[in-house]
Amino acid sequence: MTGFLFELTFFLAAPVWLLMIFAPRWRGTERLAASPLTVLPVLALWAVFAAPVLPALWAAVSSPDIDVFRDLTALADGAGALWAQVIAWDLLLGQWMYRESRRLSISPLLMAPVLLLTILLSPVGLPVFLAVRALRTTGKERRPVPAPA
Repeated sequence: MTGFLFELTFFLAAPVWLLMIFAPRWRGTERLAASPLTVLPVLALWAVFAAPVLPALWAAVSSPDIDVFRDLTALADGAGALWAQVIAWDLLLGQWMYRESRRLSISPLLMAPVLLLTILLSPVGLPVFLAVRALRTTGKERRPVPAPA
């Protein structure tokens, strides 16, 4: 069951990512990406994973130590909880990047690979986006993009 829930974690976030990449101009995508509630199903799975390992999880986050984290990730529920947390925060980050790119009129064709990179390796995707964002705003006054009618 834990393996199934582990895989389900990503699949709960995948529809939002797919819409931001493949339907960036659709009004429904914009509404969905504006909501932080998209992460709630993933966070519900986090709670399912975290409950059985809460003492070990608390020990790992309250007094960070590499050996304590290694022990936590050796537990299926511990690894699942950390995975769900990563998926939830990456999704929120992706939604912010999507909304910021729309506000700055950054091409969806440019954003699609940046968002894909963020899904796979957010520590790489975020700096790439920040560079694109900086290039887009350099020498220009930031203007809000009018909301679609």
